[in-house]
Amino acid sequence: MAVGVERAMDRAMRREGARPMLEGYYGFATPDRLILRGRVLSHLRRGAPLPDQGKWANLRQMVALFLTDEVAGVQVVAPGGTGMSDAEGHVWLEVPREGQGPGWHEIAVAIADDPESGVAFQVMVPSREARIGVVSDIDDTMIKTGAYSLRRNLWITFTGSARARKVFPDAVVLMDHLHAHGRNPVFYVSSSPWNLHYFLDKVFARAGLVAGPMFLRDIGVGETHFLAGSHHDHKGGAIDRILAANSDLPFVLLGDTGQHDAEVYHDVCQRAGGQVAAVVLREHGAGASDEQRRHIAAMRTMGVVVHLGADFAGVAEALERGGVVV
Repeated sequence: MAVGVERAMDRAMRREGARPMLEGYYGFATPDRLILRGRVLSHLRRGAPLPDQGKWANLRQMVALFLTDEVAGVQVVAPGGTGMSDAEGHVWLEVPREGQGPGWHEIAVAIADDPESGVAFQVMVPSREARIGVVSDIDDTMIKTGAYSLRRNLWITFTGSARARKVFPDAVVLMDHLHAHGRNPVFYVSSSPWNLHYFLDKVFARAGLVAGPMFLRDIGVGETHFLAGSHHDHKGGAIDRILAANSDLPFVLLGDTGQHDAEVYHDVCQRAGGQVAAVVLREHGAGASDEQRRHIAAMRTMGVVVHLGADFAGVAEALERGGVVV
């Protein structure tokens, strides 16, 4: 039934004669490939927030981000590769990494047989001088949202604008330090839906937070699910993929105690074979639970540096004492 409702909504939103269009997400690199990511949609609804914009105007703009009509089965081409959009319109293209040095690159991507649909997909190639990689959660680690309270999280998400969302100042400072002026790659993993990619990018840019490829969650309705995988499976799987793409780097994982980051990161450490050098957790509210503290103790037993605190003050020093070279 849910699948039928979603398909009916997609048909209702699809404009007669509308040409499919591309939306690009930040891509990443493996030692020999560039991974280009995006989506095929029938239209995009975006509005720039005004300085004095009220909650209802914010709500309309945020809802519009979710009123997307994803287009499946569309062939997409880029130099050196082709792909097909899936049931939720997502596109994953792997092209050869030939002559692409460190830094951000723009790769031309277009819908097959429609050259006017071309969009520049951005992809990040890590520096050869990188000493660590960084993976960070977003909600209540970088941005103050109250994700540990579903009602509060939904209200803040849908009534706040990119101007109003609060990025923790200490997160900006810490990420600048870990990023080391572009030497170390930064990635973000969150259970926020892909529909918020554009919004989160604007929040990050406005706050001066380091940009990086995001691994968000699909909220599409399928034959057997309402969400594509659990929070735990999504975050753990995304981190596994990031570590595998950068197997020569030790990683620092950032998160918080509001959800299940300690458990997810512990599981990653058990699979990663020592590639996780440190875990940093922002402590919220009543602090870490007994269960979270058990996961933290287990990670420390494995030799992982774990820093737990109400803020990120002292993290740089803790990593240095633990032998994590930034």
